[in-house]
Amino acid sequence: MRAPFAIAAGAAAAWSLPTPAAHFPRLAHALGIETTLVLPGPHLTFDDGPHPQATPQVLELLREHDVKAMFFLVGEQVRRTGALRDEIEAAGHAIALHGDTHRPLWRLTPSALRADLDRGEEAVRPTVDFHRAPYGAYSLPALYEVMKRGFNPLLWSRWGRDWRADVTAEQIARDVTRDLSERDVLLLHDADDYADPGSWRATVAALPAVLAAMAAVSGR
Repeated sequence: MRAPFAIAAGAAAAWSLPTPAAHFPRLAHALGIETTLVLPGPHLTFDDGPHPQATPQVLELLREHDVKAMFFLVGEQVRRTGALRDEIEAAGHAIALHGDTHRPLWRLTPSALRADLDRGEEAVRPTVDFHRAPYGAYSLPALYEVMKRGFNPLLWSRWGRDWRADVTAEQIARDVTRDLSERDVLLLHDADDYADPGSWRATVAALPAVLAAMAAVSGR
């Protein structure tokens, strides 16, 4: 029989061990985490919002190009920005959950994780089907808790690395659309609350080129 300390240590390790699934697609798929979608695309997603300046500009560009996206919202930002969550949904975009805060899941205790999911779901519901872990990494118990609640964990297959202040719009568009296919899930950010200040401006500037590349792939 294992000593109680060894059992507790093993449980703690299992809880805290992150799964960097976004960076290892085979591992993600083995764990039931999608990085692409079967439905025709490509599929544009935004993390970390809503943001009082960035999100309205993103919504306007999406409207002009008649493109629907999925917004992974953060509960504390939903409460901070008032009606923006409803504006996103009213425009026909999908609402998804990124958490109530932007803390790494592997650093949360089981009770803190459950509280974060409860509060986050309360802020972004009623239409929540997908969940994306902050920083794209689940611990195995956190992944189990997310799936137990009926959320579909979804990461990404293309990303713009647009959280940095030194990245240009051209670099973002190039990175997020490289070798683009219809099943790809694209990751961008419509907020800078957890990134370099002002980084969202380059994302907005890159968006027309990203949308044009998506249209070329989908034949629109």
